[in-house]
Amino acid sequence: MQLIDNPSGNYRFLTGIAPYSAGVTALPGYEIVRAVLARPLPWQDAFDRIERHLYSLGRSHSALCAVELRSPAPFSFAGFAAFNGEYQRRLAKWNLLIDGINPIARTNVAPAVHPPAQPSLYAFSYTRPIDNPDAVRTFIVAGAGDLRDQADLSPAAIVRPGETSAEAMAEKAGAVLAVMQARLFGLGVAWADVSGVGVYTVQPLHPLLDSTLLVSLHEATSCGIHWHYSRPPIAGLEFEMDLRGVRVEERV
Repeated sequence: MQLIDNPSGNYRFLTGIAPYSAGVTALPGYEIVRAVLARPLPWQDAFDRIERHLYSLGRSHSALCAVELRSPAPFSFAGFAAFNGEYQRRLAKWNLLIDGINPIARTNVAPAVHPPAQPSLYAFSYTRPIDNPDAVRTFIVAGAGDLRDQADLSPAAIVRPGETSAEAMAEKAGAVLAVMQARLFGLGVAWADVSGVGVYTVQPLHPLLDSTLLVSLHEATSCGIHWHYSRPPIAGLEFEMDLRGVRVEERV
């Protein structure tokens, strides 16, 4: 992973794969704000909503640095690739790619209860100027599921495929936590800087709390864990996480 400046967007991004970056952090003089939609919107229409919000603040498309999507159900690996192609074309239309590299962090999950009828935008994050030079660094760590290699979007990469025992789930969670830490440190921040921890699974979470999760979150345990009763975006995956460190979260 490589940390690359995106001066037009006023943030740095940690390289990931074609559909999304591994995370973003604001450049000095700027902060990242997380905006949650009052209700999810079909993702294509939601880009118009993002545009209106950014322009109302005097910000351009390039200020968009992360999105959170919700899908009707987990995709097949082929279906996920097809969706990602459409999504990347939308980003390219806004000229958001940096030398062909996608800088936008992303989480995409499928709610198990009341899922949307079509892939929808749940939240987005953007940069804005900040006057306080001593403000804490703000960042978004992209979602990651239980794959041994995040760049290998294939069934062969799934950790303990087809297993949901407590032991298997602990191994899955441990693999995801290792990715979270690598991305966190890659952005130049630490567990103590985290303000939000998202966990996405329909498997029992309580057995993982003491054995795996809480001991690995270090100082981030102070902000608790937000459990979304949702599945990762690809069928066969069982556990996903994301992280953020922001000062401001708004409803739009």
